[in-house]
Amino acid sequence: MSPSLDTPAPTAPASTAAAPGAVGSPAPAPTASAAPSQAELLAFVRRTAADAELVSTLPLDPEGRTWIRLDGPAGSEAWIIGWPPGTGTGWHDHGGSYGAFATAGGALQEDSLAARLPTEGWKTLELAEGVDRARKLAKGDARAFGSHHVHEVRNESDSVHAVSVHAYYPPLPLMRRYSRTGAVLRLEQVERPQEWQ
Repeated sequence: MSPSLDTPAPTAPASTAAAPGAVGSPAPAPTASAAPSQAELLAFVRRTAADAELVSTLPLDPEGRTWIRLDGPAGSEAWIIGWPPGTGTGWHDHGGSYGAFATAGGALQEDSLAARLPTEGWKTLELAEGVDRARKLAKGDARAFGSHHVHEVRNESDSVHAVSVHAYYPPLPLMRRYSRTGAVLRLEQVERPQEWQ
């Protein structure tokens, strides 16, 4: 299927699991000259999140997150994700991909680090004071992020599902998962696309 800016088309059935990326294979990265900008990814997730008919095709599960993979602009990968009450991602990065996400229903809490972390050669870091950022993204809110973004996202509601739309470029090459205790961030796992299949 070719990427579409106006009407993203599902390329895989909805699934339930712990992380996006487990459904299907990442699309091959196009040439650098065709790369979408952060602004294009942000416009895409906003437009997709506002498409109530498309968003309503995502089946919601009371126990775990669900998602549908979409074609994003210019070879990016995109996802509609359902978040049952009380679910979240844990701390992670996007393996060098940049992206954007928008809330299509409910609200999401994002905690992030306003610091560029080294990507290799460490297992444990002590974070400096003042690097924490927090924001709530209600329905219609969106944000873009760079290739070194480290965050966690969660639905803090005890009764309402949240739904969001995410886009990444290049398609996620890996995700690093972290645990955090106070100021200490510890690398726990590196997930690669072949592990998501």
